[in-house]
Amino acid sequence: MKKIYVKAKCMAAALERRATEILRGEEGMGTVEVILIILVLIGLVIIFKSQLTNLVESIFTKITKQAGTI
Repeated sequence: MKKIYVKAKCMAAALERRATEILRGEEGMGTVEVILIILVLIGLVIIFKSQLTNLVESIFTKITKQAGTI
């Protein structure tokens, strides 16, 4: 029983050290940057929705027409 307690205590200490490293590290900045990029892309899609829809429809129309010739 004592071995399990010691092992659990060591694992808890390792987890605490890792959590401290994550919180103090600058790795979190990458997450913020990715979220901002995604928000900008979503905004662009919302702004240019009709143009993008027309473009995609024209591409699929061309693909459909040319698929019949193969």
